[in-house]
Amino acid sequence: MFKKFIPLIFVLLWSTGFIGAKFGLPYASTGDFLAIRTFANIAVFLLLIFLLKQPRLTVQQIGHAMVTGLLIHGAYLGGVFAAIEAGIPAGLTAIIVGLQPLFTAMLAMLLLKAVVSRAQWLALFLGLAGLILVVSASLDLTDVSVDALFFAFVALVGITFGTLYQKQFCQKQPLLPAVCWQYVASLLVFIPLVLTGESQPIQWQLEFVLSLTWLVLGLSVVAMLLLMYMVEQGDAAKVTAYFYLVPPVTAIEAWLLFDEQLALSSIIGMMLCALSVYVVTKKNA
Repeated sequence: MFKKFIPLIFVLLWSTGFIGAKFGLPYASTGDFLAIRTFANIAVFLLLIFLLKQPRLTVQQIGHAMVTGLLIHGAYLGGVFAAIEAGIPAGLTAIIVGLQPLFTAMLAMLLLKAVVSRAQWLALFLGLAGLILVVSASLDLTDVSVDALFFAFVALVGITFGTLYQKQFCQKQPLLPAVCWQYVASLLVFIPLVLTGESQPIQWQLEFVLSLTWLVLGLSVVAMLLLMYMVEQGDAAKVTAYFYLVPPVTAIEAWLLFDEQLALSSIIGMMLCALSVYVVTKKNA
């Protein structure tokens, strides 16, 4: 029974990542924020591995886990944060990264010989249209730099190939040790960001501590484990379709927390996203 609610819980948790970043980023630079979060992630996972007496990974498994970590955590998170820091609108970032379900389905057919039906293809494009409608009301394309677009596409490539790599090479790995090594690998991206990025003092205000705590426990631990579990249990195209629901849920959260307005086009887009996910993930699709 609980398994039926895993995708819903994942979407709700994953969507709060943007809210948590909005609360926490004013108090630290991008590199510092991601590095501190990652060190905290590793500490939590090491504690869980010790308490739950998890098995060790083989050298080959560690290598595969670290490649996944470089893609899903390093390239995706680093790309998104770097794009936003470079001045790209959050809405445009959402659209670019929102190409993931389509990109994943295409690559899954080419690389993993996955079968995607006509109805699923139609639903994937419908979801993309819905995603564009959700963010179009607040979309501002002025002063978008090439660097910012590049970082956004790095994030798209990272989360897409990371999901496929996880599906192909990391099956049946113990989740806790595997994800821990993923975070270790992501430091290869985040530490250079700390060393080369603009330095600013970290302000250990209550809001920063709370947002960091939530991003570590809610996102990096619970949501990430749910994503790894879903990828292991299902096919890549269906799992990534749930990412279409993240921007609409984030928009609702921003409306509730920050009083950001919801345009009629955004509401229609949310309905299209929900319909898309239903068609892609239903059993007889």
